[in-house]
Amino acid sequence: MAALPFFEDIDPSTIDVLLVTHFGHVLGAAMFMADIAGVRVLYTGDYSCEEDCHLCAAEILQFSLYFNSEKMAKTIRRLAEKTPEVGETVSGFLVKKAFTYQIMALDDLHVFSQLSTENISQRITISYSGAFGVLKHRLKQIFESVESLPDEESEGPDFRVHERLTVKYESEKHISLHWRSDPISDMVSDSVIISILLILILITSYC
Repeated sequence: MAALPFFEDIDPSTIDVLLVTHFGHVLGAAMFMADIAGVRVLYTGDYSCEEDCHLCAAEILQFSLYFNSEKMAKTIRRLAEKTPEVGETVSGFLVKKAFTYQIMALDDLHVFSQLSTENISQRITISYSGAFGVLKHRLKQIFESVESLPDEESEGPDFRVHERLTVKYESEKHISLHWRSDPISDMVSDSVIISILLILILITSYC
């Protein structure tokens, strides 16, 4: 190794570039291994905003960065069998795996996990001493659809609310509610139970 004095003119014919490789900490920077008059020199290629004896000042360019916060999800199994149209809504179960997202049908959930989905049949018996017709009339004021059950399904004055919940007459003092559990049916059942309790409160207050 030998020292090279600053500001000394060097004959270009004596420079032999031996190696050019990446210099990691600056994007686009490179290292040059050169042999100058028998002396091996390593130039790292760092940039500077100020001009020095061997490098011009770096030119700072103005630019704008735009970030897109949208997330992409890949459909798999049944949902991937058909390519959706532009603007079509794809419904399913969203699964995050590492830094990727996948959408699958609920029926495929058991394939990728130990989870499964199932509808639960709900039944509740409520003490009710009021007129069954009054309850049906009150529920018609709340729900768009309150229909009597066909004769083959029921022999009594039973009816179905919102095509999701069945109200059955059990005795003079009891009625029962039947439904398949899901978010909407559960809300309908809650509303029906509240209506029954309000009717009982009115009956008690007039007695």
